[in-house]
Amino acid sequence: MTKLLLLFLSLCSFAAAQPPADLDKRLADIEKAVKSAQSAGDNAWMLTSAALVLMMTGPGLALFYGGLVRRKNVLGTMMHSFVLMAVITVLWALVGYSFAFAEGNSFVGGFQYLFLNGVGADPNADYAGTIPQGTFMVYQLMFAIITPALISGAFAERIKFSGMLLFMILWALVVYNPMAHMVWGKNGLLGATWGKIPAFDFAGGTVVHITSGVSALVCALYLGKRKGYGVEPMRPHNIVLSVIGACLLWVGWFGFNAGSALAASSLATSAFVATHFATATAALGWMIAEWIKAGKPSILGAISGAVAGLVAITPASGFVKPMPALLIGLIAGVVCYLMVSVVKSKFGYDDALDAFGVHGIGGTVGAILTGVFATREINDMRMGKPMGWVDGDAGQVINQLIACAIAWVLAIVGTYIILKVCDAVTGVRANETDEREGLDLSMHGEEGYNFEA
Repeated sequence: MTKLLLLFLSLCSFAAAQPPADLDKRLADIEKAVKSAQSAGDNAWMLTSAALVLMMTGPGLALFYGGLVRRKNVLGTMMHSFVLMAVITVLWALVGYSFAFAEGNSFVGGFQYLFLNGVGADPNADYAGTIPQGTFMVYQLMFAIITPALISGAFAERIKFSGMLLFMILWALVVYNPMAHMVWGKNGLLGATWGKIPAFDFAGGTVVHITSGVSALVCALYLGKRKGYGVEPMRPHNIVLSVIGACLLWVGWFGFNAGSALAASSLATSAFVATHFATATAALGWMIAEWIKAGKPSILGAISGAVAGLVAITPASGFVKPMPALLIGLIAGVVCYLMVSVVKSKFGYDDALDAFGVHGIGGTVGAILTGVFATREINDMRMGKPMGWVDGDAGQVINQLIACAIAWVLAIVGTYIILKVCDAVTGVRANETDEREGLDLSMHGEEGYNFEA
């Protein structure tokens, strides 16, 4: 900032010495120089972060989910992640960005940015004053892509492709965009700085993981169990793919969380560190819990624990110190393991790839613990006032609980209504013949593996 001020003052002195005819040009040069000095590093980091977040969906999530299903459904499952990279991009450009980030009411944005009108090289100071709004827009697009893709883990191996497409489009409009606006949009109900119920969600605990995870449970219950579930073996066909996918998710998540600082700053560093530490303890927590309960530690358990840690630290990453980050990850790893291994078995629902157990529960745990461990030493957005419970503001936990409740209700109600609409228009459940044959052949006319070639 000191260098920037000196640059500005020197350029002003130089401009003042020029003839009046050159004054406008000199002022334009000053503005250009100052803007360039402010934004170059931040813009480079944010474009890199956007690419990292896109990598989380394809190849990260596509490989992670694809390896966990049976061989006959690997392409259909990966197709869900890949096609959403295209579909949500178009939807975001037309209306999604505006509904999420244009100034509107407390619940949804307005029409200011429809068709990306006015979204270009100039920064939007309400969100990120040192990068072009176009960069901010495309970064947020990557969040909008991966969120519905996470839901696909719940209904894997049994949904019609046409029904999936219609569901995801409507879900993005009805659930994701309003939730994003409430938490991150200007004048949103739950905004940390300007909301009526200020809740902390640095990178998407409520917006991304609770909404997708809870919606995943609704989808699993609505569609019903896969044919043969609980009777026939439904083991993952290629855990190697899933390990590669999980590692790509871990790496990409640094763009997800550290990128949410919206600048190449010390806050990005803090979020980066918290993300890595929580992921490590979550992987160990799940692995050790499984080792105790099942007698053996599995690689599937370890990578599932890592994802649970990534999920749980997401809302807290820009607010907590490294040691609380370790604790958040450990708690999430153990809690999510118990949800997947005990609670799901007890209630018998078929959340095929545990989208609810990992994202819905992990996101809720992380959002609540954010209210406990948030501290002004990491993020002083309240200008010296307490942030979380350990910082002296126990009331923040209440705000976090309210935000979680709103996300749960919106996800449950919105998803159920959308499923009913989709069922009436296209149908959502594949018929038994198609499901038995496998969705790769029945929905897409191709196979992931050709052993005769």
